[in-house]
Amino acid sequence: MRGTGLLARVAALRQTSPMIRTCLLAALLALGLTGCGFHLREALQLPEDLGQVRVTARDPYSALALSLERSLGHAGVQVAGKDTPGRLAVLAIRSERWASLPLSIDQFGRAQEYTLRYAVVFALIDANGDEIVPQQAVELSRDYISVPTDQTGTDTEAELLGRELQREMNAAILRRIDAATRERRQAAQ
Repeated sequence: MRGTGLLARVAALRQTSPMIRTCLLAALLALGLTGCGFHLREALQLPEDLGQVRVTARDPYSALALSLERSLGHAGVQVAGKDTPGRLAVLAIRSERWASLPLSIDQFGRAQEYTLRYAVVFALIDANGDEIVPQQAVELSRDYISVPTDQTGTDTEAELLGRELQREMNAAILRRIDAATRERRQAAQ
């Protein structure tokens, strides 16, 4: 008798609209994600007394510096322009290095697989000259295949990987800044 009630419920669920089934599925997924301990990262928080931040780089056309300025602005930080006077906090990108190194070669000695490396050295210094985030290096890498006899798409793949590494570097620097400033805020409380 109980089995027929369950079968009737399953049959009724099959007859419900696709929208209701989608909502039920979304609710089950949300419930499952909260049960496994998943949670979104909190937004980037910098100390309120930090004031305006200037992003500097050795390369005046650094795409990473522009990306960091945009990300800091989206996080609510006042980003200072190049000609803003006064003492400001500085996010200094001290070094940016790209390298493409062969990983494997074919029987003719031609490279077939490469690793693309991106390394950045940075520091965050407040307006008083105190280090908020001491100088540190972040290095990211990705591997890709370059068939020597067919170069179609290899340059495009390397360019796409470079853009992906730059986005990841931006996120990695912001996470490190966030972690360092959280420690300072918690120590102050």
